[in-house]
Amino acid sequence: MFVFTDQMQRRITMEQKPQRIVSLVPSQTELLFHLGLREEVVGITKFCVHPQEWFRTKTRIGGTKTLNFEKIKSLQPDLILANKEENTQEQVEELAKHFPVWVSDVNTLEDALYMISAVGEITGRKEKATTLIEQIQTGFTSLQTQDVKRKMAYLIWKEPYMTVGGDTFIHDLLTRAGFENIFQNKNRYPVIGVEELLIASCQLLILSSEPYPFRQKHIEELQKQLPNTKIILADGEMFSWYGSRLLHAPAYFLQLREQIEAML
Repeated sequence: MFVFTDQMQRRITMEQKPQRIVSLVPSQTELLFHLGLREEVVGITKFCVHPQEWFRTKTRIGGTKTLNFEKIKSLQPDLILANKEENTQEQVEELAKHFPVWVSDVNTLEDALYMISAVGEITGRKEKATTLIEQIQTGFTSLQTQDVKRKMAYLIWKEPYMTVGGDTFIHDLLTRAGFENIFQNKNRYPVIGVEELLIASCQLLILSSEPYPFRQKHIEELQKQLPNTKIILADGEMFSWYGSRLLHAPAYFLQLREQIEAML
């Protein structure tokens, strides 16, 4: 008998190391692949696009907030990985009546590293998880900079425009990447208008590729309203995926900063 505590301080009891895992979280699905759990993972969501080979071959059990309970039950998982923000409390509670559900709650890089460690332990991949954590820490240590932070905002949605507050994982990574979030005093994902960006003298506006797929045409629309603001597209996965993709984030942030500096 194994007993684990998830990041919501819930106790999870398992009779053995998991052999049939369902992941409800895209970034954690990618982590499971990195940890070598190719046979153990039997179900993923339609948003678990990495790795592509799993997206093509694994059973899809709906979206992160529109789960197909019958499909999940048919897979008979002995572990389900969920997330406080990406999945609904009602769905998690329903699944927990039938299966062990380990729920992550990731708002900082430290939270992400703890999650990686915990998932490594619960799946019997502790050594691989420890190596991954060390590599991620090395990458972010090399990212430390004394550069002057530019006042910026990061948009994740359109109609209405939504940004990120200071208590989000994205904000934590933005800060580590050398940016100053002008909405750091707000919570979670506030709705904002262009006038707020003007009032705050926003120097840089980053448009994320997800969850809303911002494109060049959106830069052109916003530039007319924000003539003194530099606007750039960014890979949202690098700022919001908190699994093994963190290995590549520091190098991407350096590249993005160089691209921004060339604009200013």
